Amino acid sequence: MARERVVLDTNVFLSGLFSSTSTPARAVERAVREDRILVSTETLRELAEQLLSPKFDRYVPSERRLALLDRLAPNLEVVEIVQQVRASRDPKDDAFLEVAVNGSADLIVTGDRDLIALHPFRGIDIVRPADYLVRKP
Repeated sequence: MARERVVLDTNVFLSGLFSSTSTPARAVERAVREDRILVSTETLRELAEQLLSPKFDRYVPSERRLALLDRLAPNLEVVEIVQQVRASRDPKDDAFLEVAVNGSADLIVTGDRDLIALHPFRGIDIVRPADYLVRKP
């Protein structure tokens, strides 16, 4: 089975931290196990900053957040952003669209309504974590 090229929005990673059995956590697990996770230096920096933020200290131990980064590292493909994208109502979301376009992604997994509203984007599916879990490649 061919691995799909997947962009996971930061909100999926963060939502998955709070419960290992949640839909976002299961989506991250599937992506790590079965697919190729695409990032840019910008989206990876955002993820690391969010995961290491003290605001999560009272909810999730920092060791668990660091363990997620360690677990992800071998499954990440850093995409060079050559073609910029300006399409989302929220300019921060354009970074994920850029990774998808420049990395020839099959899909973006997100809970962000602004991104979901763009489905499909240049032939790239944009789905919620629950839809990703039932998706057949």
